[in-house]
Amino acid sequence: MPDQQTRTRPVAPESHSTRHGAMALLTAAAPALGAYAAVRAVGLLVLQVAASAAGKDALHLLGGRWDSVWYQRIAENGYGYTVTLPDGGVHPDLAFFPLLPAMERGLAALTPLTVQGAGIAVAWLAGLLAAWGIFAVGARLHGRRTGVVLAALWGAYPTAFVQSMAYTESLFTALAAWSLYAVLRDRWIVAGALCVLAGLTRPSAAALIAALAITAAAVLVREWRAGDRRGLLRRNARMLLGVCLAPLGWLGHVVFVAVREGGAFAYFDVQAQWGNSIDGGRALAAFIAGLPLPAALGLCAALGLLGWLVLLCVRQRQPLPVLLYGIAVVVISLIGSGYFGSRPRLMMPAFTLLLPPAVALTGLRTRARTGAVVAALAIGSAAYGAWTLLGPGPP
Repeated sequence: MPDQQTRTRPVAPESHSTRHGAMALLTAAAPALGAYAAVRAVGLLVLQVAASAAGKDALHLLGGRWDSVWYQRIAENGYGYTVTLPDGGVHPDLAFFPLLPAMERGLAALTPLTVQGAGIAVAWLAGLLAAWGIFAVGARLHGRRTGVVLAALWGAYPTAFVQSMAYTESLFTALAAWSLYAVLRDRWIVAGALCVLAGLTRPSAAALIAALAITAAAVLVREWRAGDRRGLLRRNARMLLGVCLAPLGWLGHVVFVAVREGGAFAYFDVQAQWGNSIDGGRALAAFIAGLPLPAALGLCAALGLLGWLVLLCVRQRQPLPVLLYGIAVVVISLIGSGYFGSRPRLMMPAFTLLLPPAVALTGLRTRARTGAVVAALAIGSAAYGAWTLLGPGPP
């Protein structure tokens, strides 16, 4: 029972309480945001130096090539653009989801930024929001220091340069991280609403949708087996509503493409035209088999390391939605037939795989050692990012 002083204390207005809570969250996350920003600043600095030496524009590298151009064309003109390849193949812009171009268009209309500049701005802001959400998940599970290290490690991911590009990875990761945090706090409707936005951002939102749905099913089964069946659905109404909301964004784009193209499975046909069909991993196996032996062994070692990280996540007993989300992102990234070079960045939103190394780094004797490891990773990531962006192929 609360004491008399607690009972008679005036209740703060809802808006004031909400603002106070948001400021408290932001204050707690400040070290994580600072660490993430510092890591990404190293990447941008190295890119600027390398681009200047090569006579190239760093901002153009971040916002004016590959998928960025497709998103900006949608922002400026809407859907309807198609490229016909020399071999007769067709690449329609319907493969790209609408949230990022909508944000680019809106920001460009409200500010002096060009659509390209708006895309970069959205990515940079979304990167900070993602780092904040990643910190929130890590801090809730393993403490604030682990949350800070986790955010920094995500910023030092090998393909973290994409977080600074006018791509969807940062935006999607931000939405996914906060959705998972909402589930961990039993805020299912918020989690479902954020999942709607994630589903309007990238097709890999299927991983988040599956994580929420399976987690909810596990809750219902557990309560049913425990004999707590009276009012089961009513008691879990918010959870069920959140799960029902979750796929609406992804389904919305699929239905939009179906209506526009006049076929129920048109979206999947569009993805197939881009070479992004689900083949169960056959394309990956064929790619490895076609490599020289040293390269094939190196790639197999990298996949083994990935499997080891997944095993560590299982042994760490991560909460079910967190574990399922990370595994599902990895599986979706590996079983498609798309361009192999893009797979590392497709797995980047699976920040939950970094929880075991974050906990291990937090356990080092001094913070200086932890900082030194993160700094070394940041420099390596920056060098790899500059090398990739100055190359001819997409990330």
